[in-house]
Amino acid sequence: MAELYALPVQVQTVHRSRNRFSLYLPRVTGMKNAEAQETMNRAIGQTAESMLRQLGYYENPEHTEVTGFYEIKTNERGVLSIALNIYAYTYPAAHGLTLIEALTFDVSTGRSYTLGQLFKPGSDYVKTISEIVSAQIKERDVPTLEPFTTIRPDQDFYVADKALVVYFQLYELTPYVYGFPMFPISVYDLQDLIAEDSPLQPMLVNQ
Repeated sequence: MAELYALPVQVQTVHRSRNRFSLYLPRVTGMKNAEAQETMNRAIGQTAESMLRQLGYYENPEHTEVTGFYEIKTNERGVLSIALNIYAYTYPAAHGLTLIEALTFDVSTGRSYTLGQLFKPGSDYVKTISEIVSAQIKERDVPTLEPFTTIRPDQDFYVADKALVVYFQLYELTPYVYGFPMFPISVYDLQDLIAEDSPLQPMLVNQ
């Protein structure tokens, strides 16, 4: 489990730039555990490359504009949660497309977590989170393309401010103009489901 009193890790910005391509990516530095640091940086790089492939950049790089940046959502208590945001436009499409992919790490090991790995084996986290998201959709009057029923077991998420934030890609839940619908859920609403080695555990401690 992530350490409650662990200091924030150092994150530097790496700028990859060439013609019509400008990508700002995070790089973890200065850690005593070089293996954990390398594991995290490898995952960040692989995620960025996967996003570029999904956006079709490598199919037509000469006619594709790419811009990207990242946001640090959590960097405390032994947890690093970051979100990569990459936009690509390939001429002559009507408009470009943006992806957001988040990674949440236990910095002591470098391990990154899927949504299901945050919770106890066998716990019905999908049902619980889906019910909370459904209630928020109604409360916030979020316009959906189709009636919402459930999240995916591997739904996108990040950790921020004692909350698990589950989110949906463009067109996944709402019309394009709505952007990325995000649903913050207090960790205290999920505490009975959270696994002992989950990076959500340190967020449950009121300090």
